[in-house]
Amino acid sequence: MAQCGACTVHLDGEAIRSCVKRVSDATGKDITTIEGLSPDLSHPLQKAWMEIDVPQCGYCQSGQLMSAAVLLAENSSPTDNDIDEAMTGNICRCGTYPRIRSAIHRAAEIKRSTT
Repeated sequence: MAQCGACTVHLDGEAIRSCVKRVSDATGKDITTIEGLSPDLSHPLQKAWMEIDVPQCGYCQSGQLMSAAVLLAENSSPTDNDIDEAMTGNICRCGTYPRIRSAIHRAAEIKRSTT
């Protein structure tokens, strides 16, 4: 039903909900899951997520990270409003939204400092 965002992956660089995507729609396209962000947890979002201790139960976190990765690829200095808009389709039942927002800001800082 694509209502929670937990299954978010990248299809040719776009955040999509895998639960409603047909396999045939992905034929010949580049698919990236959370494991594809980096092989050694060196992606700025992964670093920020650990630094800020974002997860509580963890159920939604891969989808949160994948949506945030597309946001940061398109916007290296997102505002709170940019983050809220980009993350709208991702539900966190534990309510860690303030930590998620903080981690996205922190990841943007990390990313800007390494480029």
